Amino acid sequence: MDYDDSAEEAEFRLRLRAWLADNNPGPHPPRNDSAAEHAFNIGWQRTLYRGGWLGLSWPEEYGGRGLNPFYDAILNEELGTAGISHAAPPVGWLGRAILAYGTEEQRQRHLPSLLNGDTSWCQGFSEPGAGSDLASLRTYAEPDGDVYRVTGQKLWTSGAQFADWCLLLARTDRDVPKHKGITAFTVKMDTPGITVRPFRQAWGGTRFCEVFFDGAVVPAGDRLGGEGDGWPLATVVLAYERGPSELGVVATFRAALHELAGSSAGDPVAETQVARAYAAVEALRLHLLESLTQRVRGQAPGPASSVDKLLMIRAEQALGSLEFDAGGTDAITGDDGGAALRYLWSRAASVYGGSEQVQRNIIAQRILGLPRR
Repeated sequence: MDYDDSAEEAEFRLRLRAWLADNNPGPHPPRNDSAAEHAFNIGWQRTLYRGGWLGLSWPEEYGGRGLNPFYDAILNEELGTAGISHAAPPVGWLGRAILAYGTEEQRQRHLPSLLNGDTSWCQGFSEPGAGSDLASLRTYAEPDGDVYRVTGQKLWTSGAQFADWCLLLARTDRDVPKHKGITAFTVKMDTPGITVRPFRQAWGGTRFCEVFFDGAVVPAGDRLGGEGDGWPLATVVLAYERGPSELGVVATFRAALHELAGSSAGDPVAETQVARAYAAVEALRLHLLESLTQRVRGQAPGPASSVDKLLMIRAEQALGSLEFDAGGTDAITGDDGGAALRYLWSRAASVYGGSEQVQRNIIAQRILGLPRR
């Protein structure tokens, strides 16, 4: 596969690069100020949308431009290279779920406002007893005429305190195998019976929340897909989370490594560590390009996205450790510009979006064909 830009892609990249130079939103707020971070992200999403840079591979009838996925990757890569953000606003995973499982009314209702930033969303998947083993979730949606009554708890719900809507997974059938009894819903976060409780992370922010459902009433028309479609929908969402959007991360990583290479010159130990981190980042980049190629050919993301996720963990944690070590005592005192916060965030990479162990199991069983033990 030739990974060089076509003439059209090269022209698009140059136009985007010039636009970013004129529309740089300034420094990203620190990760320990979640409210400021959310406001920044929404403002930047709206700016990108007005510029015509979002929904590049979405169908035109839902606000997109109908281009191939390479254009999404170019956007993410140029954002990372410009140091503005590691990726475009994370709306693609949800958009793909609604495109694949939503009714036409749901698509028209949700996709344009999702894209232009008029509505914010959170993802109600993980629970206290169902993180790595998501299919063990216990939140229950009981059918009651033309509504469902939802009871349960979600955990690690990013941005729930700011969200207008939640993509919720809940059990609707307790008498079938656990993967088959899960259903997806789009739930308004101001519904009576929903309580959001943010909690503070090690780096000082309150990005993650607990969300409690106490008999919250959800109209049957807000079910996404049929009863029992929740698990295949979740695999679509998670596969799109673990994929070529990370090309923006790669650009950010490479810029950071360039700086570290300069500061470590002449130190053989540090130079070796930088070289190993660079190799990890390059392996991630090449596999993401291969994944992107498959999408351009019309193949939906599958278990190979778990390889992307593992390579991303390896690269991010290698870089986080390098920056922390290079910061010396300043990294501990916080006088280095945030290396300690970035290091702490890198440790979470092996948990969020599906733990490292889960990714290895997916690869073993679904790619290598190894038996379950």
